[in-house]
Amino acid sequence: MSVPTKTTLRLLDKADKQIRKLPQSVKGALYDFQYKFRENPDAAGLRFKQLKGHDKLFSARINSDYRALLFHVGGGDYILVGVRARQHVYDNLDRFRYEVNQVTGALEIFGIVESRESAEEVPAPGQTPDKGAEGASPEPAAEPDLQPEPSASEAVEPPAAPLFADHTPERFRALGVAEGLIDEALAVRTESELLELVYGAPAHTEEVLLALADGRDFDEVLKEITAPVTAAEPVDISDISAALARPTTRVTTSDTDLREVLEDDFSAWKVFLHPTQHKLVKRTYRGPARVSGGPGTGKTIVALHRVKHLVENLPPGRSKAVLLTTYNTNLAADLRHRLLDLAGQEVVDRVDIVNIDKLSFRVVNESGQGGHGRRPISDTQVGREWRSMLTELGEQRWSPEFLEDEWNQVILGQGIRSRSEYFRARRAGRGRRISRAQRAEIWQLVERFTMRLEEKGVWTFRQVAQAAARAEGERAAKIVAHREKEAREGGQFLHRPDQTATPLRFRYRHVVVDEAQDLSSAHWTLLRAMVDQGENDIFLVGDAHQRIYDNRVSLGALGINIRGRSSRLTLSYRTTREILGSALGLLGEEEWDDLDDGTDTLSGYRSVLRGPRPVFRGSPTWADECDAIVEWAQRLLAGAGHDTVPSVAVAAPTKEEVDAVQFALNKAGVRAASLGKEGPPSGFEQAVHVGTLHRFKGLEYQHMAIAAVSEGLVPRAELEGLREGDPDRYRHELQKARSTLFVAATRARDSLVVSWHGDPSPLLPPKAVAGSAEGTDQDTKETEAEDGGFEDGGLFKPPGALI
Repeated sequence: MSVPTKTTLRLLDKADKQIRKLPQSVKGALYDFQYKFRENPDAAGLRFKQLKGHDKLFSARINSDYRALLFHVGGGDYILVGVRARQHVYDNLDRFRYEVNQVTGALEIFGIVESRESAEEVPAPGQTPDKGAEGASPEPAAEPDLQPEPSASEAVEPPAAPLFADHTPERFRALGVAEGLIDEALAVRTESELLELVYGAPAHTEEVLLALADGRDFDEVLKEITAPVTAAEPVDISDISAALARPTTRVTTSDTDLREVLEDDFSAWKVFLHPTQHKLVKRTYRGPARVSGGPGTGKTIVALHRVKHLVENLPPGRSKAVLLTTYNTNLAADLRHRLLDLAGQEVVDRVDIVNIDKLSFRVVNESGQGGHGRRPISDTQVGREWRSMLTELGEQRWSPEFLEDEWNQVILGQGIRSRSEYFRARRAGRGRRISRAQRAEIWQLVERFTMRLEEKGVWTFRQVAQAAARAEGERAAKIVAHREKEAREGGQFLHRPDQTATPLRFRYRHVVVDEAQDLSSAHWTLLRAMVDQGENDIFLVGDAHQRIYDNRVSLGALGINIRGRSSRLTLSYRTTREILGSALGLLGEEEWDDLDDGTDTLSGYRSVLRGPRPVFRGSPTWADECDAIVEWAQRLLAGAGHDTVPSVAVAAPTKEEVDAVQFALNKAGVRAASLGKEGPPSGFEQAVHVGTLHRFKGLEYQHMAIAAVSEGLVPRAELEGLREGDPDRYRHELQKARSTLFVAATRARDSLVVSWHGDPSPLLPPKAVAGSAEGTDQDTKETEAEDGGFEDGGLFKPPGALI
């Protein structure tokens, strides 16, 4: 066979899931295979050949026991669509299909991935059943056991109606369901049949069918799932090469090494961008743009790919022209690592990756407003200082919590510097109305407080952010003023006041923000001043449902106009449908803002992953609960294979519970380590990680337990005192507690346990607590999950329902 000298090998997204389950030795052989195949497909050891009866399907030898199945696009272009044991190469190839989707324009390859059941049964190398040589025709199936016909007197249960009885082939075509699967989909009658069908179906077909099975109507699915990936131009269903070039085709985007897929369970994000994500990454925006979405929808993935795209379109140079920032220190470090992994050092060299507080300190020090050696203090210390001052003054009209919040959200948040400015300040969302006289009282107390901090040689992170925003705003104003002057006078350069040759410019060409919901008003004012207003200036990603800090903003009021440039991601890649349903239940019926004076929602938030139901479990005492957590961790670790250690974590409300859980685990012989700001201690990466609920922001684990979700701990008992005295703050604190639980629950990929001792937290859904009281143990629950025996009619439930 004549093969072009340049051969490329891409990877089908569905094959990625199958490859992950292969024995480690086979993954290593596959890694070697890809290089040999690209170098010379005709090498004798590869045994590269076309499969009988298939013009586009080929096989090649990985090792003595396994074969690669390859789809020939044309020329030297091949797609790895599956890996099979040698004797199973020809199994069920009559189901193999490929087509160009007439709606999305994507090349879709399906029917090649094994069933869910057979995919779980991967034989070890050398332990292959004796079923004949490769290439032999498959043996005929054994005759089924004959069953006696039911007697006429026996009642025969009528067959279930088709799941999609309300839909037609035309509707399925309009939604982009693969043509070759429409008849099968319409015939599906049970949930297990549907799950079997979508396991190997094209990704878009899987999303559409599962959404319809969830009860979502045709128009909703058409708008939210199909419309965003519909091809902009007419589709030629015979042009496979054109289809391969479209971002809707779910293969690696280039001739990508398989090592990352083979060695890192969390690396698929680097090679498989969802078509919707791809559009957001490549789009040109005429100003600030926002991407929102629930946990695991790929917001950070989009942000990283967006940074890479922006850098690749920069003019030549060596400056750090793109800022990538976030609130959390260890998340900023993780972003650096992931961007380096994704794009390489050349891209990272053009990006300033720094957390927002460190950036604020940098600006303050550079501007000469460094606070004269003042050191920053934590939010906890700030609260103590407010309480101490009011006690010393005998002040009882205002609570320390209200004053601290007013100072943070209104005065510092809006950069207010005088009493008259405070009298005119906007207090939207603050709830409690205050008169002009009351504002005067508050201003006087705030002045006393700031003087107190200055005398002690300390200041808060919010004060630093406000000082940085003020300094950078002054700098930006000078740039704009001089630009206007130069334009009037026909000048070409803008210089610093000392008339040196160094031009004064905005610090960055582009700003990208991850976890945008955590930034304060001062932070946004700072960022707005750091980049010129214009095309692709600010790109932010976040989710108001995951806000775990006291930062509430209105972006439009801060000069960041995202109206008309907001997008939402709804497909979770991390969390199973079962975990997702329970996590949404933790949010309750609260109303959530969208960072711009509107409301946000997780309507349509969904997952195509499946797993066991989360377990909700109560214990009589804290000691009993710790024992149950130890037993849970031991069972997970004992059930793991020798090749891999599962990632396991336990979250708890306070450091006191964290220390107790860590002690109980270590005492029982389970290696455990507590999470700090920089993650686990060195050498404890594979231990059970234990930390406060806040510590798990931005992390993910295969198995997660949330402990001590008890009344008085979540939310904390003292919150109840605000219910009457400060209802607005009470609502915000309650929301923050729900968000913190929600974030912790959605760190879990595969399984989740939520436990408490004594009385459960009032934030837990009553249905979950009632289910725990029935005494169903975890093993039984997991068995029910595997069998599809979910309550209230099965697996598919509308978003927000407790599964």
